[in-house]
Amino acid sequence: MSGAAPGPGSGSSPAACRFAHYFVLCGIDADSGLEPDELAVLYQWLEADRHGKSQDAANTTSGENFDQSPLRRTFKSKVLAHYPENIEWNPFDQDAVNMLCMPKGLSFRTQTDNKDPQFHSFIITREDGSRTYGFVLTFYEEVTSKQICTAMQTLYQMHNAEHYSSVYASSSCSMDSLASSTDEGDTTSLLKLQRYNSYDISRDTLYVSKSICLITPLPFMQACKKFLIQLYKAVTSQQPPPLPLESYIHNILYEVPLPPPGRSLKFYGVYEPVICQRPGPNELPLSDYPLREAFELLGLENLVQVFTCVLLEMQILLYSQDYQRLMTVAEGITTLLFPFQWQHVYVPILPASLLHFLDAPVPYLMGLQSKEGTDRSKLELPQEANLCFVDIDNHFIELPEEFPQFPNKVDFIQELSEVLLQFGIPPEGSLHCSESATKLKNLVLKDLVNDKKNGNVSTHNISMYELLKGNETIARLQALAKRTGVTVEKMDLSASLSEKEKDLKLQCEEAELRDYQLNVQLREVFANRFTQMFADYEAFVIQTAQDMESWLTNREQMQNFDKASFLSDQPEPYLPFLSRFIETQMFATFIDNKIMSQWEEKDSLLRVFDSRIEKIRLYNVRAPTLRTSIYQKCSTLKEAAQSIEQRLMKMDHTAIHPHLLDMKIGQGKYEQGFFPKLQSDVLATGPTNNNRWVSRSATAQRRKDRLRQHSEHIGLDNDLREVCGPPSQDASIQQP
Repeated sequence: MSGAAPGPGSGSSPAACRFAHYFVLCGIDADSGLEPDELAVLYQWLEADRHGKSQDAANTTSGENFDQSPLRRTFKSKVLAHYPENIEWNPFDQDAVNMLCMPKGLSFRTQTDNKDPQFHSFIITREDGSRTYGFVLTFYEEVTSKQICTAMQTLYQMHNAEHYSSVYASSSCSMDSLASSTDEGDTTSLLKLQRYNSYDISRDTLYVSKSICLITPLPFMQACKKFLIQLYKAVTSQQPPPLPLESYIHNILYEVPLPPPGRSLKFYGVYEPVICQRPGPNELPLSDYPLREAFELLGLENLVQVFTCVLLEMQILLYSQDYQRLMTVAEGITTLLFPFQWQHVYVPILPASLLHFLDAPVPYLMGLQSKEGTDRSKLELPQEANLCFVDIDNHFIELPEEFPQFPNKVDFIQELSEVLLQFGIPPEGSLHCSESATKLKNLVLKDLVNDKKNGNVSTHNISMYELLKGNETIARLQALAKRTGVTVEKMDLSASLSEKEKDLKLQCEEAELRDYQLNVQLREVFANRFTQMFADYEAFVIQTAQDMESWLTNREQMQNFDKASFLSDQPEPYLPFLSRFIETQMFATFIDNKIMSQWEEKDSLLRVFDSRIEKIRLYNVRAPTLRTSIYQKCSTLKEAAQSIEQRLMKMDHTAIHPHLLDMKIGQGKYEQGFFPKLQSDVLATGPTNNNRWVSRSATAQRRKDRLRQHSEHIGLDNDLREVCGPPSQDASIQQP
């Protein structure tokens, strides 16, 4: 799970062109019962070792851990099912997927606890550096196994007995205190202890966590989240879904393709369509994690500082209770590195059993889940001078002792602030807006606060009348109108929308469009800085080898970039940062890719970056010797936002609708609140022509779809071919 991550690996399987590779279900194995999580035991041992305690001390509680309430202990989860069984070019890694779907193992709750579903994502980085993305929705199901409920009850009896004996022992340390060991105070505290986090099989309902997961070759986070939420709603709804869940899962696994570069795609969930779009060959690469959230969580100043630490390849540790926050910040910051890529250990969600990775004397970008109530001072961290600690939940960072500032930092932050403010996001981050948040809470519409979009809720939910209901002036006008017999009609904000915006809503939520546009505009500002700073980098690349083989053989001994000449050509204020940055592994890899491009096809990031430099040269012809540190703003913001809008206004492709499968009668019966046991035979393989539910005309239509798709693939850019291989035989698309 470490190393560089240039994108999806290449492969010749038709599966490589599918939107999703696997559907996974993780949870409790009723046959195995309650098993303590071995990884948690290992974690306790490591913690004891880090704190200098004896291993015996760690082991005394590692078996059953009586100090912790059974409902708060960690139990082993299991991959209950995954479809298909295996994809040759992307083999299913059961242990890794189980650990990342449920990093804390199984969680138990009772009817008194919060059981809201939680979404998070993860990344698996293969040995060749390519990535696979996982998107997970974890929810709670009632435990129906009497064996497991009885086991939990037994654990509580043991837990309470252990605590009773410890209370008795602590109060019996002397003869005087022995007489008071049955004091009312001790009895009261014991009763309180037993009631807290307790479980009584005759009184309580036990729930256990279960995860549904999609594993995909590209990070379409928003689309996967919507699809999984619709599956969950189908399970918890009072009415069964229109089709068995197998139909929707089969559809997304085998009949929904990856959208080609520069195109948009619509496919269907249980209740409503899901939209996704993919940037064109000359645009910034796909990034679906909301940068808005990363900027809200950290604040602009903090984010730029952490970004600078990442560029200089320091050790960066992200810290949060929320797994998805760790992913959002990690993916957000690494996305902003374009055209460079993080080359070192990258583990946005660090499992507890791998905590010792933090001691590694190498650059890393890792995310650690904080435990509720754990203070920063209790966290044992390596005393490294170049560690950047990012406490996401508390809006706080600890920076390394000394490091250079990003060039033109003040102007850079000012330009980013302007973009954020256009979208209603305060540059200082969401935690510094408590005053305005308090005012918003007084409004009737709590959505304005709860959706965490700073008021950017979709306008069809708001009427002007409701928004201004608490306003004193409006109240006086209403009273006057009432006395004079005039009726005040409710004014809907959507009345002010242009026809174009109304059409747009048919394809995409307005808030979703704004997030996409904000993402691309922020990324354009970052990309523009690197384009300006390295506009003349090619002049300093040293290409001495005549062929690739001799260059690869002598790579370690050869100098491939004239660093001294490059630095002497830079504005003086840039030098502290640039002199360190050009020594990093990410810069060395960038130059290596440039040299390799004379013999091989150019790296996709490098191709986009070089085309931007060519544009700069066309627009402002300047000699390399006339470099200045005058800040030049990004000029492509409007163009980038329009590209997103155009793709989302009209779908280029619509996937085949979910349809009835040839399923066994009587299986997959709907039971509210329980995810059904899926029929593996219909999910193990893709569509076949002998499916009696599919008409001949549909088969003919799919053949036409495949022929048209094949013609599209011929004209596709090479970076799509690398992901897809030959045209898919089972991922089908049809015109809307």
